[in-house]
Amino acid sequence: MTLFFRFLEFLGLGFWLGSDVFLSFVVAPGAFHVLASRDQAGAIVGYSLTRMHLGGILCGVVFLLARLLRTQTLASYTTASALCVFAMIALTAISQYTVSTKMAALRLQIGSIQATESGNPLLAEFTRLHGISVALESGVLLAGFAAMYLLVREISVAN
Repeated sequence: MTLFFRFLEFLGLGFWLGSDVFLSFVVAPGAFHVLASRDQAGAIVGYSLTRMHLGGILCGVVFLLARLLRTQTLASYTTASALCVFAMIALTAISQYTVSTKMAALRLQIGSIQATESGNPLLAEFTRLHGISVALESGVLLAGFAAMYLLVREISVAN
């Protein structure tokens, strides 16, 4: 059973990192390159980002639950890899439930991001929030890579 729970830890973290990398480096740039309007591309990316965030939080919970079931101690939550996953969940929740929510509201107010003049204060706020969103997502990726490395290191140290 220990091996199965360790597998779930890797699976949860791997799915989360894979989806984040795919969205950030394939879906988002592709949508803005292929679709006819920036508004359509933004809608696709926003939709995908919400699903990725919710899936990521679920993957983090799977990771933490599998870790608890594998070790049968709450002390396993104080390891560096678990702390990285907690950070990933927190950054994702902040991004989804504060930044993305505000960006969606601004999108509705603005109407068309593409047709809005660059001096518009609503567009400036949207751009600021987009920068925060990118920074939070970068933090999730970095914490995820660190968690994966630390998880692998835990195994090699144990052997």
